[in-house]
Amino acid sequence: MAVRAKRGDDASVARDARPAGRRLARLALLGPAFVASIAYVDPGNVAANVTAGARHGFLLLWVLVLANLMAMLIQYQSAKLGIVTGRSLPELLGERMRRPARLAFWAQAEIVAAATDVAEVVGGAIALNLLFGVPLVAGGVVIGCAGMALLALQTRGQRRFEFAVMGLLAVIAVGFVAGSAAAPIDGAALAGGLVPRFDGAGSVVLAASMLGATVMPHAIYLHSSLTRDRHRADKSQRHRRALLAANRVDVVVALAIAGVVNVAMLVLAATSLAGALGTDTIAGAHAAIVGALGPAIGVAFAVGLLASGLASSSVGSYAGAVVMGGLLKLRVPLLLRRAITILPAIVVLALGVDPTWALVISQVVLSVGIPFALVPLIRLTGSREVMGESRDGAITRVAAAVVAAAVIVLNGVLLGVWAFGG
Repeated sequence: MAVRAKRGDDASVARDARPAGRRLARLALLGPAFVASIAYVDPGNVAANVTAGARHGFLLLWVLVLANLMAMLIQYQSAKLGIVTGRSLPELLGERMRRPARLAFWAQAEIVAAATDVAEVVGGAIALNLLFGVPLVAGGVVIGCAGMALLALQTRGQRRFEFAVMGLLAVIAVGFVAGSAAAPIDGAALAGGLVPRFDGAGSVVLAASMLGATVMPHAIYLHSSLTRDRHRADKSQRHRRALLAANRVDVVVALAIAGVVNVAMLVLAATSLAGALGTDTIAGAHAAIVGALGPAIGVAFAVGLLASGLASSSVGSYAGAVVMGGLLKLRVPLLLRRAITILPAIVVLALGVDPTWALVISQVVLSVGIPFALVPLIRLTGSREVMGESRDGAITRVAAAVVAAAVIVLNGVLLGVWAFGG
C-alpha cells in the first residue's frame, strides 16, 4: 500500500512503492536545477551567442555543446553537496574560514553579485526599450520592481518561486527558438559546427567568452542551497540515493533546455545575421532580425530577452542572499536586498554607459569570480570527510578538475585579451 504524502513532504513522496507513484515522486522533486539554469540563458549569454553566430556562423557551435556538458557536471556537483551535507556551499566555506578570509571571500562574491545584477537589469531594460520604447533608466527600475514581485513568491514557498521561474524559462525558450525555426538551416553547416576548430584569434577570444560566461558563480552557490532547502526531511541512505538520482534528471533536463536555447540563439544569428552590419549590439541584432525575418520574430526575440533579464535578475539576487547568509550569518530580507543591489545597475544606465559594453564588462567581472566558487566545490565534493560514502569517484574528480582547469584557463585568456586590448 502506497504511503500517502503530505504536501511538500519529499521524503514521503519518494517512498511511494508503486511505479506510477515513483514517477510522480520524481516529477515532484524537479525544480532546483531549473532555477539555477536561468543563469545559463541570461542577457550575457544572448550577447555572446548572437555575436558568435553573426560573425562566425556555425563555427563555434561545438563550444556551446561542450559548455553545456560542463555545466551539467558542475551543477550536479552543487546539488549533490546540498543534498548530502544539508548545507550550502557558502555555509560550508564559512565554517572552514577564519573571519578575515570569510570577509574577503564575501566581498568578492558581492562584487560578482553586483556584476550579475548589472547584466540582468541592463538586458531587461534593453528589452523594454525594444518592445515599448521605454527609456533605459525607467526600464531598469521596472525590471527591478518586477524582480521584487517575483522574489516575493519565494517568501511564500520555494515551490511557487520555482514554478514562476520555470514559466519564464518556457517564455525564453519560445522567444529564441521561434526565431531559429523561422529561417532555413543548412544541415551540413550545422553538423560542421560540431567539429572543434577556430578561425583566427577573434574566434578564440569569442569561444573563451562563451565558455566562461556559461559557468556562473552565483548558480554554483545557489544550487546547493536550493537542494538543501527542498530535501531536509529524510537523511536515510536509501532516500538520499533516490534524491541524487532525481536531481541528476533535474539537472540534465533543465540544462538541456538551456542548451537548446543557447544553440537557438547562435543558429538564429548564423542563419539571419551573418554579414549584417551593427550586430555587435543587442539592439543592432534585433534590428537585423526584424529586417531579415519580420517584426513578429523581432518581438519574440525581445520578449525572450525580457523574460531572461527578469528571471536571471531575481535568481541572482536570491543567490546573493544565500552567499551572505552562509558566510556572514546575516539574513537580510530578499526584497530589501533586491532594492539595494539594483542601485549599481540603475547608476550604470543613468550615466549613459553603452548597455552592450556594460554587459561585456559584467561578464569580465563574473569571470574573475568563477574560480572562487568552482575550486572549493570540487574540493568539497571530493572530500570523504565532507561527503562520506557519497564522495566523488576518481573518474568524476578527474573530469571535474579538467572542467575547472578549462574554464579558468579560458577565462584567463579572455581577461588577458580584454586587459591588453589584443
